[in-house]
Amino acid sequence: MTAPARMTARTNWRGMLRIGALQCPVALYTAVSTSERIHFHIINRATGHRVRRDYIDEDTGRVVERDDQVKGYETDSGEEVILTPEDIAAAIPDSDKTLSVSAFLRCRDIDDLYLDRTYYLAPGTGPAAGAYPLIRDAIQARQVGALARTVLFRRMRTLVIRADGAGLVASTLHFDYEVRPVQAAFESIPDFTPTPDMLDLARHIIRSRQGRFDPAAFEDRYEAAVTALVQARIEGRALPPPPAKPAAPAITLMQALRESAGQMPPTPAHRRGTARGRAAAPHRKAG
Repeated sequence: MTAPARMTARTNWRGMLRIGALQCPVALYTAVSTSERIHFHIINRATGHRVRRDYIDEDTGRVVERDDQVKGYETDSGEEVILTPEDIAAAIPDSDKTLSVSAFLRCRDIDDLYLDRTYYLAPGTGPAAGAYPLIRDAIQARQVGALARTVLFRRMRTLVIRADGAGLVASTLHFDYEVRPVQAAFESIPDFTPTPDMLDLARHIIRSRQGRFDPAAFEDRYEAAVTALVQARIEGRALPPPPAKPAAPAITLMQALRESAGQMPPTPAHRRGTARGRAAAPHRKAG
């Protein structure tokens, strides 16, 4: 299967970036897209036809057409507060198409947990577009992010704007109530203090396996496996079953650290694998 062609970038939003009296036309472009992933249709196994999704009235069992669908909010008493699309549109703040910067934050003080979706913030057109490189260079020099607000996709959103190479990126931020408290996630951490030897081994493992962040090296194994499966079905062949993974032996934490750091002799299974590798390798002719 051939990879799908990349789509031309489309503008999500156009407006003005305003810092005090300084203004600059800008445009938002989606930075991350999942459109190139494999997508499936739901098929009726018996007929081979596609299946479509309908909204069904819980009591009558009848299909509710799109024009008859409204949103409802359930109260504590179980009643539904009905809101029409016109009601919601009237309650949403009007967009003035302006990214108004209210403050600058040090980049290291911005908690990544609050970052939501990221967009490329490119320069727009017009006589004020020359302010774009000035804003970019100033933000880059100070290593800060500009905190701004605007109406985006019919909601008032807060964004942080940062320098990224030749341009700017803008990330929407989660609201505080959307981020769950951390205590519940970490309350089961065991009460254990590592020994100095354990910490030395752990530091050695980290140093010896230090790498560089390279997203191009990350493999989407799910996408690759599904692509191979679809290609095999098209060609009318079966994929070989994946090899069974041997059960890992039970070892202590210190043993695991030493083996990871290369301080333990290889296991019998590892020796067999190494011997097989040597036997399979072609012999080089002497000089």
